[in-house]
Amino acid sequence: MATAGLYLAAALVGGFGATLLRLPPLVGFLAAGFALGAAGAPELPGLETVAELGVALLLFAIGLKLDVRSLLRPEIWLTTLVHLVVSVAVAIGFLGLLAVAGITLLADETLGSLALVGLALSFSSTVFVVKVLEDRSDATALYGRIAVGVLVVQDVVAVAFLAVSTGEPPSPWAFALVALVPGAWVLRRVWDRAGHGELQALFGAFVALVPGFWLFELVGLSGDLGALVMGALLAGHPHATELSRSLLTVKDLALVAFFLQIGLHGVPGGVDVLLAALLLLMLPLQIGVYAVLLWLMRLRRRTSFLAGLALGNFSEFGIIVVAFGASTGLLDEEWTVIVSLAVAASFVVSAVVNRRGVELAGRLTRLLPARDVTRLHPDDRPVDVGDADAVVLGLGRVGSATYRRLRDAYGLSVIGVEHDRTRVQALRDEGIAVVPADATDSEFWARVKRAGHVRLAVLAMPFHKANLIALARLQAVGFEGRVAAIARYDEDAAELRRHGADAVFHLYGAAGAELADRAAGDLAAGPGAGPPAGGDP
Repeated sequence: MATAGLYLAAALVGGFGATLLRLPPLVGFLAAGFALGAAGAPELPGLETVAELGVALLLFAIGLKLDVRSLLRPEIWLTTLVHLVVSVAVAIGFLGLLAVAGITLLADETLGSLALVGLALSFSSTVFVVKVLEDRSDATALYGRIAVGVLVVQDVVAVAFLAVSTGEPPSPWAFALVALVPGAWVLRRVWDRAGHGELQALFGAFVALVPGFWLFELVGLSGDLGALVMGALLAGHPHATELSRSLLTVKDLALVAFFLQIGLHGVPGGVDVLLAALLLLMLPLQIGVYAVLLWLMRLRRRTSFLAGLALGNFSEFGIIVVAFGASTGLLDEEWTVIVSLAVAASFVVSAVVNRRGVELAGRLTRLLPARDVTRLHPDDRPVDVGDADAVVLGLGRVGSATYRRLRDAYGLSVIGVEHDRTRVQALRDEGIAVVPADATDSEFWARVKRAGHVRLAVLAMPFHKANLIALARLQAVGFEGRVAAIARYDEDAAELRRHGADAVFHLYGAAGAELADRAAGDLAAGPGAGPPAGGDP
């Protein structure tokens, strides 16, 4: 228990320290892991298991939002494979130059060894990228879906590489996993009866870890891939979003173990730190290659750079690759420490960059030529708001209710904005005028400004950061209408007001006031009276 307390204290101090420096807490968790490793802290039993639990739940939650058909689009599979080849070639050339420059560790490496290191550094971290997207509430935005799709294809390539390189192909029983497709129908029926409480969360954890992680590992496949597949098989269920949220706290706590573990691969020496720092110079090339490839796939420059910035980091899979190379004698053991340090440092750099990723992507667009709107990818063409009086961003329960109220009670012409394209058609079927767009996109707000009709913008997205970014975009284009926003917490409401929102509604406070009004109205009406005006039938 003392060891567990030490690790918890280190993680807490590291997380608080990063927050005080205005960095994501995961940067502090990484630093805590390296500090524990450097101090020779005793090994914590079960840390690896908890880390695997966090990663499995994370990938299961992503699977719940994944449209498998999107993986067949060339902007995903072709971009992934071309980027892989280009990255390995660039890495060989870069490491070769470092060898010529006199880096001792590289002097005796063969071309195959350099290619192996290049492969290790060509992958992006699924865990880190998905965390960035979740923090921005952008996992379902176009660039977010592309980034997740690229990560899924990379995971498939990784599984294939391990199977071939280790000489241990998956068990013949792996083909029996196709039975999970009809089995998903049974799981959905069980899910329907699980309710909305702890039983639903337990059901989700079971599916992710047993038929997902454990069963795939049993037949020689990646357990992480299994968790992702099980989530994808259950995607589209009416309670998918609710289940993802119910697993959120457990998943986030378990992921602390994952980030701590990254720093426990050894104590780096001076040369290791230098070489790891030099490897970080490959990150801008990695981002640039992603951006150019996606632009060639007819995506907008902004979308291309946003996806590239999100994917601009090294992967924990790289540590597995070099560890395999070291165990087979292809690489020096020292590479495990170097790549571990480079992976952790890439997380820090990427976390800092992606804090202002939206603004940075807007500036980087000038590096690529503009493309005619008619030649853009159909999913990435700018949308118009027409003659709407009001725009509602985020059409969840609150946003949809706001839309209907503005339209039906106040007679306004309203347009809804939702970046989750899987919800757009369902909302249209309900009679809601909705466009698929990204509220953080400055081009979208420029079109709102040019339309000249919109007098009210309602920021009803579920994540506070997304509402703040949208508010900044409105101000940047000189929007002159009124802005209303929702907030869950007092500090969020205060921040929105500081940044210029005209009206902020605290979700829980507003719900309490509404409940009191309805209760008082019912009391005044007396026994047997119907619901008060505006109440539910």
